[in-house]
Amino acid sequence: METENNLITKTFLWMFLGLLTTAVTSYLTYSTGLLETILTRGSFRMILLLELVVVIAFSALSKKLPAMAVAVLYFLYAAISGITFSTIFYVFELNSIVLLFIVSALLFGGLALYGYKTDKDLSSVGRILMATLLVGLIVSIINMFIGNTLVDIILDWVILFVFFGITAYDMNKIKGGFYDYYDADKSYIYAAMDLYLDFINIFIRILSLFGDRKK
Repeated sequence: METENNLITKTFLWMFLGLLTTAVTSYLTYSTGLLETILTRGSFRMILLLELVVVIAFSALSKKLPAMAVAVLYFLYAAISGITFSTIFYVFELNSIVLLFIVSALLFGGLALYGYKTDKDLSSVGRILMATLLVGLIVSIINMFIGNTLVDIILDWVILFVFFGITAYDMNKIKGGFYDYYDADKSYIYAAMDLYLDFINIFIRILSLFGDRKK
């Protein structure tokens, strides 16, 4: 129990630090005009590609890398995400962003608590959710070329509820000892990355559905 509690404490601390890195980077990118420079130079796609490369490296190489390198990849991803997420300050009102961030945090906390407290093994549900998410991402990519607004709205709702379930599933994995298979000095970073991605996706979908857009 002590080891489990220690893992949870470190996981949420690192998740918080990752979110803080993303938030600070995002706001600074917007407030300093850096994003406009990036867009003017046509470098935004390169940043998106770099973000993808970093998360792939984190997933594929982190078992072989020392803890310090894994931590660097984690914060590098959080910082790059901050640059890409800075676009929300151009699209949505600041008070709406703050309010929906708080709403997302409350929902995330409730779902994480359920995942930890439930006596059910959510492994089978998790596999279904992951498969649904994969299909949703494929449809999202296809719809980028089609540009159907209704499909975008449906996808936002579907992916939002999928990440509701994945959040509970990821916390259930911590309780079930899933991360015990990783080195102790890196297990909480893996867990933090999973929960970080869960929260970010919940927030972005809620913002897309309910955010007050600038006129």
